[in-house]
This record gives sequence, C-alpha cells and structure tokens, in this order.
Amino acid sequence: MNGAEIHVEFAPELHLFVPQARRAGATRAAVDGVSTLGHVVESLGVPLTEVGTLTADGRPVPPAHIPAAGESVTVGPVERPQRVPGAPLRFLLDVHLGTLARRLRLLGVDTAYESTDIGDPALAARSAAERRVLLSRDRGLLRRRELWAGAFVYSTRPDDQLRDVLDRFAPELRPWTRCTACNGLLRPATKEEVADQLQHGTRRTYDVFAQCAQCGRAYWRGAHHEQLEAIVSEYAPGGRGELRD
Repeated sequence: MNGAEIHVEFAPELHLFVPQARRAGATRAAVDGVSTLGHVVESLGVPLTEVGTLTADGRPVPPAHIPAAGESVTVGPVERPQRVPGAPLRFLLDVHLGTLARRLRLLGVDTAYESTDIGDPALAARSAAERRVLLSRDRGLLRRRELWAGAFVYSTRPDDQLRDVLDRFAPELRPWTRCTACNGLLRPATKEEVADQLQHGTRRTYDVFAQCAQCGRAYWRGAHHEQLEAIVSEYAPGGRGELRD
C-alpha cells in the first residue's frame, strides 16, 4: 500500500465485519486528507451504526474527523444500553425480520415492519420520516446516509435477535398491548363486537376479547397462548398475561 496511511484497530465486538486478515491487530488504511474517519471505517466494512467511541492517537474524535497520516485509530462498539435521543424509541424492520417484528410487538414495542421488499432507499427514507431505528442484517442498507438511526441484527435466530435488541436498546415493554399483525394498539372488546371473526367453538369457549383499533383483528386466549406467554414471561416477567388470537 503506497501513500499516506493510518493504523486502525477494531474492538473484538466488531470483528464480525472485518475480514479475517485484519483481526490479528491493527490494519493499515489509506487516507487522502479529505475523507472522514467515518468513511474510512465504513470502507473497511464496519457500519457506523455499530461504532461507539473513536479515538485517534488516544484522544476521542467524531466520525467527521479527517485523519492525518500516521495516526493510530481505535474503533469501539456502541455502549449498551444504547440511547437514541430526540424521539420515542421506535423500530422499523426490513422484510427478512418478520418473526422478530411479531415478538417485539407482542412485548408492546412500537415496531413497523415491511412484509415486502420496498428497496433500500424507501426503507431509509421511512426511517428518517418516522424517526425509527432501522433494524437489518443488510450492511449496505445500514450505511445509507439518509437513515435516521440503525442497528445491525447479529443473529439469524429469532430468540437471539430478540435478546440482542432488548439488551442493546432496553425499550419499555408493555406486553399484550399491540397487534402482532399491524402494530396497532389493542383495546378491550365484547364478544358481539368481534363475533364475525369467531368460529362456533371459540364463541362457546371464550368470553374475554381484545381488538386492534387499527386493523380490527380480534384477539383471545387461543391455542398458542401458552407459547406466547412463555416469551412474555422470559423478557417481561412482570407482564400480565392477556389475549392472543
């Protein structure tokens, strides 16, 4: 590698993003006196959504810092729990995270979800327009400048995904208050109000219902209630068991 260089060392939590050859220690990166440190870090494979502290020769610097030749840079992970300033904590999930979206909604977390692939520009624009933290496993999507905020989902397993998101952001949990289908808020409903959605056996067996104020979907303590109750009990042990469809 010719020309001006800096030395960059990544925290172990970020090694997932760094090619194997760079994991043993600091890697060298070319600098041009114009590009920001944030740009250099992303060019090495790490989305800025995953970066916490940056230091250059031992002093804290922002992503906008223009690195000088010979600097030694360390890149740390985001602190946990991560605070997202300026808006209520809300999420937007891409098309590949449907199970995670439903589980977050089950726990009462405001979670928008795109069930079809609307494209990276539209997802980033929605994140900015609605001030939602975009969750995705797409590193390219998380590098889009128009994002309001974002986070990489590290696992492919829904249980691990949920645990990681809750650990990272510590959102307020209000189980059984949101529709798992559309994210709308649930309200108590009478059997008569939801009768058109009930089969004969359900009408005969159940008396307590809720209904989504947005899409109208009915909920009750159905066959899957114990499975859902187990999820709520694990992550929100104080959550009072309510209704499911």
